[in-house]
Amino acid sequence: MRTIAVIPARFRSNRLPGKPLAKIAGRAMIEHVCQQAARAKEVDSVLVATDDLRIVQVAKSFGREAVMTSSDHLSGSDRVAEAIMHRDVDIVVNVQGDEPMIAPAALDAAILAARTDRGAIATLAKVIRSREELFDPNVVKVVVDSNGRALYFSRSPIPAPSTQFPSNKMPEGQYLKHIGLYVYPKNVLLELTSFAPSPLEQQEGLEQLRALENGIPVRVVETNYESISVDTMSDLERVREILAAEGSTSGTSKQ
Repeated sequence: MRTIAVIPARFRSNRLPGKPLAKIAGRAMIEHVCQQAARAKEVDSVLVATDDLRIVQVAKSFGREAVMTSSDHLSGSDRVAEAIMHRDVDIVVNVQGDEPMIAPAALDAAILAARTDRGAIATLAKVIRSREELFDPNVVKVVVDSNGRALYFSRSPIPAPSTQFPSNKMPEGQYLKHIGLYVYPKNVLLELTSFAPSPLEQQEGLEQLRALENGIPVRVVETNYESISVDTMSDLERVREILAAEGSTSGTSKQ
């Protein structure tokens, strides 16, 4: 099955404008993301989808294909859908453009899950081990059924922890942190993006809830991969320090 990794990259960002072109170890962040995606064994090609010519030019300068898409898209999934609409592909991987340390093995695990669980979107989750993450609304939580499919995503702790636990301790039970990588069968992606934003999606501010509300299953693959998204200048400095210490993007994280 032909698989394409698409990296939606928007120049305008409320917290860190121009971040796809921010320099990390001498190269633009978007180049690091492309390099990591291309290292995945199950990925056949990599494409940058953007609404800014500067990003197109930079992507082409390091040998990657890039296409212009509408500036009106409300989500990365919408931008990815436009980019692949007329392409001969079977599986589409939405790789966040602000994760320069994305693990190729994590991409492969999600792709294989999408190929196995036909008709489902595949994504990743990691066990939450800190109280801070569990109660942080910026960390999205997910609960799954006995077959590994998502029941719900939320910014709140789910399942709800018992009210009777020490305030300085992690509640008992397993809690999963959602990692925003998505793998879609092409037809499922086009179907999903044809729907209007759904009520729960709007309430939680989570586009993956549109799939659940419209009966599209989401397969969740547990991983040890630790996501580091660059949303702020402090995030950017953190990634710069990590990659400077390691000397390269290879081997920075494991599935």
